[in-house]
Amino acid sequence: MGTPLGAIYTSNITPDRETGIGAWSFEEFDRAMRLGVSRDGRRLYPAMPYPSYAKMSEDDLRALYDFYMKDVKPVRQRNTPNDIPFPLNARWPLAAWNWMAADLARFVPRPDRDTIWNRGAYLVQGPGHCGACHTPRGLLFQEKASDETGSSWLSGANIDNWSASNLRGDADAGLGRWTEDDIVAFLGKGQNRFGAAFGTMREVVEYSTGRMSPDDLLAIARYLKSLPPARSATGLAWVYDTRTATDLRAGKLDRPGAAGYMRQCASCHGVDGKGREADMSRPQLPPLAGNSAVLDPDPASLIRAVLNGVPRLGPEAGTAPDWMPQFRTWMNDADIAAIITFMRTSWGNRAGPVTTEQVAKLRAATDPQAPLVLRMR
Repeated sequence: MGTPLGAIYTSNITPDRETGIGAWSFEEFDRAMRLGVSRDGRRLYPAMPYPSYAKMSEDDLRALYDFYMKDVKPVRQRNTPNDIPFPLNARWPLAAWNWMAADLARFVPRPDRDTIWNRGAYLVQGPGHCGACHTPRGLLFQEKASDETGSSWLSGANIDNWSASNLRGDADAGLGRWTEDDIVAFLGKGQNRFGAAFGTMREVVEYSTGRMSPDDLLAIARYLKSLPPARSATGLAWVYDTRTATDLRAGKLDRPGAAGYMRQCASCHGVDGKGREADMSRPQLPPLAGNSAVLDPDPASLIRAVLNGVPRLGPEAGTAPDWMPQFRTWMNDADIAAIITFMRTSWGNRAGPVTTEQVAKLRAATDPQAPLVLRMR
């Protein structure tokens, strides 16, 4: 996991007694999960999202402990040391960090909300730890808000060179145009009429939300749809504009990026930017027109998708979106910037341009051939 301080490696949490957590008591497990203190007394870096897990109920933590101890296969594998240089690797300041920056209180249902909303709030704030990625961080690298009472809660953030999207009610880059059914479809299958999961969200769908019950997905959707926009409206919400498709069909390629789009992208995403809906025989090709990721003020995720491609979701996700090839090996930074800018300003999209420098920076930061430390930093 890339952090501003260096790379952090996740630890073995199988019930192996020597290298995992097999010798841990429930009390030790609970302390690590909710307070960020390991069995040996070491403070855990909050890259392990214990400020979110602190909201979990004791019943759920006991169920989780029983699952690890009884149903997970033990694996003997030593942990990889973290790559955080001295003196930044000191653990004792984390006690002060917890006191100053972490909200470690358990979740308390709101009496003015119904059961479904409270279930969704609990899942998002606690075990789902959605805020760990989707909420911006403060000067101490803490989440600026831990629930819906904070205006920055789930308003989008950049993490490890990805843009974790805005999950509030903003019409373009947020979930303002999404219905509850759209959110359920995205979390359950990794796709809906607005787009498809990619980047680290692809793993969230494949290994987490795609395995949730319909009731829990509905509860999450109900909660997210209750969040107001994070930003004041700056004009009309996105509306499809036919002019780009008309120009492309007529062979008018004078706009920067238009010719590149027709060569590299139109065969999948269409001259109309609408992609292709999934059916029983073929996967979805996501739309670019009105896509929240395309309209995101931070284009990092879109740039990474073009540079490095998007693998297809696993079979657990059902009729998953099709894979996307990587373009880093045969397109230069200027051409990629022009094509992405074209996407962000076509079919009614009104997002900012992408510069060659932005592409170059992410190319270097995500180079699979670079040393891991440099790549993750």
